[in-house]
Amino acid sequence: MEEVTIWHNPKCSKSREAMDILQESGCESRVFEYLKRSPNESEIRAVLKMLGVSPIEMMRTKEELFSELNLGSESNDEALIMAMAEHPKLIERPIIIKGDKAIIGRPTEKIALFLNKEKK
Repeated sequence: MEEVTIWHNPKCSKSREAMDILQESGCESRVFEYLKRSPNESEIRAVLKMLGVSPIEMMRTKEELFSELNLGSESNDEALIMAMAEHPKLIERPIIIKGDKAIIGRPTEKIALFLNKEKK
């Protein structure tokens, strides 16, 4: 089975649930604790491409920091990507990556579907 990478925050209950799902599924997984080592702009762009979403869709827009930085739906993509690189707390979690595809694992039920779909 192909290795799966999870962008993980151990303090987040949904991220911990995702880790449990990965372990139960028998997936070999690589854990990237993105709060310990912030992803750079190119890593964020690569994940955005795999997710097939805009930068704002990969962000925790209800996070207080989001409004403190004066970010919003009118912010340009470059500003949002830079904000995620500088403040990884703004990145939605968990993100599950397998091959050239990724999902944001919310709700966590999406993770098992993604793993099973990607097996085929």
